[in-house]
Order: sequence, then C-alpha cells, then structure tokens
Amino acid sequence: MSDDIDDDISRKLESKIDNKLASKSKRKHLEDGFKKGKVVNEVLDKPTVMTLYKMIKDHIIAYVNGSISAGKESVVFWGVDEHDVSVALKIYLVSTSNFKKREPYILGDPRFSRLKKGTKNLVYLWARKEFRNLSQCYDAGIPVPQPLYVTNNVLAMDFVGQNGVPEKSLLYSEVDEDDYKQAISIIKDLYHKAKLVHSDYSEYNIFKTENGLVVFDLGSAVDLRHPNALEFLKRDIYNINRFFNKRGISVEDQNSLFEDIVK
Repeated sequence: MSDDIDDDISRKLESKIDNKLASKSKRKHLEDGFKKGKVVNEVLDKPTVMTLYKMIKDHIIAYVNGSISAGKESVVFWGVDEHDVSVALKIYLVSTSNFKKREPYILGDPRFSRLKKGTKNLVYLWARKEFRNLSQCYDAGIPVPQPLYVTNNVLAMDFVGQNGVPEKSLLYSEVDEDDYKQAISIIKDLYHKAKLVHSDYSEYNIFKTENGLVVFDLGSAVDLRHPNALEFLKRDIYNINRFFNKRGISVEDQNSLFEDIVK
C-alpha cells in the first residue's frame, strides 16, 4: 500500500515538473529540451527529474530550456533563475559506463578518499568533485564559471555566453599570442593558487570571451597531492602547446615550462 502511494506521488511530481518546464519554455518561445530524444531521455530519468523539481522548489532555477551541449558523460542545459539570469545546468549521465574510466582521477586524490561502489555513487561524487574544483579556482581568482549549486548528478554554474548560446571554445576561435600567454598563465595559477592540475586541459575546455579566456570542465582536476598530478600536468602542457603550435603560434619548450611551474 505504501509503495503504491509513493509511486502515485512520484508520478504526480514528474507530471508537474514536465508541465511546468514545457509551459515555461513555450511562454519564452524557446525550444523545449525535454521532448522526445535519446540523449534527453537518458538524462532525464526519474531521479534527475525529481532533482530538477527540488531545484525549482528551492528557487535555484525557475525553468529549464533546451540542451546546449552533449557529451558521453554529461549534457549541459540552459536554465534560467527567478531573476531571468541564465544558468548552466550540467547533468551527468548516471546510465553511462564512461565514468568507470574516471576512477584514476579520483583514486589518489586525498580530498575524496571514500569512494562507494556503484556507477551512481561515482557519478554523484564526480559532480561534487567538479563543484569543489570550480570553487577552489573561483576563490583563487582563476577565470572559471562560478559554481552555484550541486546536488546528486546536477551541477549549476554561471552561464558563459548570451541568450542561451555559449561562448566559443578555443577550437572554434581565432587565436593569437596573447591567448597562448593566458592559457599558460591559467595552468600556472591552477597549480600555485588553486593547488590543482586540470588533467584535461585543451582547446575543447577553454572559452574565448571578450574579457579573456575562461576554463571549464574541471571534473578531472586533481589535488597536487595526487600521485599522478605531475604526469597530468605534463600532458596538459603538451596538449595546449600542440594546439597553439598547429595554429602557427610560437610556443615555449614544454620541459622548460614544466620545470618553471613546479619549481
């Protein structure tokens, strides 16, 4: 009897959030991000819908528009708060097996010594890890999206862009020597000010804005005490050097850069 009541309540709550999200999107004349579609259906399982509903009830967001980017591990939606300010909602896919490959970025990081078994627990921990990494960077003055809220598999942060359109990454931007200098400066500040190594630093994870570069996707970032932190740092330097070199920008010697950062 109790299970029937719980199921009935869940169905009503799901229906309520679906109707609310759809009506809000229609009223704003924006594409509804919750209609039929394989990726969307994978993201919006019952627990995720309930999480979004709680975020609306807690006044974190007012409604959610369509998705703006999708990857193997997460989908980013364009949300809006009660003050009509855009919010990026990163929803990690609980159904994916890709997170198993992310364990090396958690195991060995002393900030996350307790890792419960199960994909769901790993995904929830990954969301908290990215929120913490963003917070450390933001507090250190490093240009990252400001983290706003995290719960279960949903991370809310500042939207870097306008009118639901995110800024272009370096990959899709014209770049120059100043951009390279900023990119290297960010690596150094991550290491010295935030005490982190990005571990996935590349042209894919850096926005180019009118006010300079903004780094994102910090889920893989590790504490300097991680046993592989220095290897990850070498890889970050190599990847960003390779990108700018391909674009015809003169780059510094990667070994010299590494020694300069860790000295």
